Amino acid sequence: MRYSLRITSLFAGATLLLAACGGGGAEATPTPTKTPMAQAAQPAVTPTLAPASGGEAPAQPPAETAPGTTATAPDAASVVEKIARVTADQLNIRSEPSTTGSVVKLANTGESFPLLGESDDGQWLQLGENGAPLGWGAAEYMAIEERVAQAPGDGNVQTPPTSAPSGNTGSFAPATMSSPDYGAQVFVWWREEIRDRDLDLMKEGGFNWIKQAFSWESIEGAGRGQYDWSTADKIVTHANERDLKILARLSLDPDLQGFWAGDPPANGDAFAEYAGALAARYNCQPGAIGCIQAYQIWNEPNLAREWGGKRPNPAEYAQFLGKAYRAIKAANPNAMVISAGMAPTGDNNDVAMPDDIFYDQMYQAMGGDSTGYFDALGVHGAGYAAPPELDPAEAASNPKYGGYRFFAFRHVEDIRAIMEKYGDTAKQIVLLEFGWTFDPVNPAYKWHGADAGIDKFVQADYLVRAYKYAADNWPWVGLMSVLTMPNLAWLDDGNGSDEEQYWWAIMEPSPIDAKEWRPAYIELCIYLNSLDGQRCIYDPNQ
Repeated sequence: MRYSLRITSLFAGATLLLAACGGGGAEATPTPTKTPMAQAAQPAVTPTLAPASGGEAPAQPPAETAPGTTATAPDAASVVEKIARVTADQLNIRSEPSTTGSVVKLANTGESFPLLGESDDGQWLQLGENGAPLGWGAAEYMAIEERVAQAPGDGNVQTPPTSAPSGNTGSFAPATMSSPDYGAQVFVWWREEIRDRDLDLMKEGGFNWIKQAFSWESIEGAGRGQYDWSTADKIVTHANERDLKILARLSLDPDLQGFWAGDPPANGDAFAEYAGALAARYNCQPGAIGCIQAYQIWNEPNLAREWGGKRPNPAEYAQFLGKAYRAIKAANPNAMVISAGMAPTGDNNDVAMPDDIFYDQMYQAMGGDSTGYFDALGVHGAGYAAPPELDPAEAASNPKYGGYRFFAFRHVEDIRAIMEKYGDTAKQIVLLEFGWTFDPVNPAYKWHGADAGIDKFVQADYLVRAYKYAADNWPWVGLMSVLTMPNLAWLDDGNGSDEEQYWWAIMEPSPIDAKEWRPAYIELCIYLNSLDGQRCIYDPNQ
């Protein structure tokens, strides 16, 4: 018989407190004002959705100058470039040529940066770092110098390619996503015995995409340049055989520290090499090992635990992202590069930054232009206690739904507004994670799970309704990746219920000889197959 949906009342309480947003180092100018996107009220205990789960490319992201500034270009004939050398400790490098700009970096005496421009009044210098705009520093605390630019190939710094490979790009067209497109995160890396079964379930369920972590440490953990492709080859081959497109999440195991030249962003060059090697191997060209169509660059860098234990820094992440983008595009110009999704959180401190503030400051660090950084913006969109159609304003004003805009699935629209603010409307949002949990166990989750009336039937209903809402209202959304097919490792201790991700899954984790259904998979299977005029083979009513 068909699963019936039980509608229950939703209730969640959240305690709020005020969180400060500030910062800045020593300089003879005031510290920045509060970032405009910040909100005053923050939850005292803020649950985050943070599962452990992931044409030609320009040589570098373009160096933009802000309105009202004059660019300074090096003399190509003399191969001389201008640099700005810091003459004071703890100098604030800001996102704008103003003391109201957010601090993106603290610089000390002796540090030098490529000079990209200066404000018309001469009070601020625009600085670059790693081939991308960094921010602005007070001119009175810097000295302008000239030096001969490093010739390509000199020293130990690898010069990025000036463009993606020219000529024939192969038989595969650039990766594209329908609006919306349908996928789910899978865990088929370590458990080979369930790999084919779960990939079959994805295909049979009507999904077009799988999202799978391709862990850096798992592939290059033996040493720099020493790649183990054995598992990756199998996953790519088996997914390609089923005509499932692959979104590869590129990141580290969250427990690993100090991998290749330290934590991010210090390991950006090594990470870009890895990303480029992966994209080259699975570049979708005739004769390649296989095809990976899209790449997610890192995961939730707005959390310190995902950013080397350091305070989240959007400018640093933008530089990190740009390096990976160039490497991937050089190996496969047709691949789609997607920025990391951010954890929904209200905290703004050394351990977390709200997603809207992070995205806004990331755009500032990119000079307001995402060209050379990503092809689609990655976003996380948990629904928490709210039904998918709920206006974020209602979630913010009603304690029943948590008292904050990001507690609504439609908070994704807030992030789209940031893209519109910077004129980036031609690019899609990719919903890298979304879903509802019915967790009755873990305190950080059960308030918007079982305690809010969410059970496995409501979860199924909300997931289908979320897809329908996006289809009717979000022409700018691409892939929407559901949380999640189960990870069989959750049962290794004999009890999956102690793992918070267990309650997000759309099926029960089960061994190869069993399929244990949850309503979420069945209802999604029925809905997604119906879009193509097909029936779900697992529909109990058929």
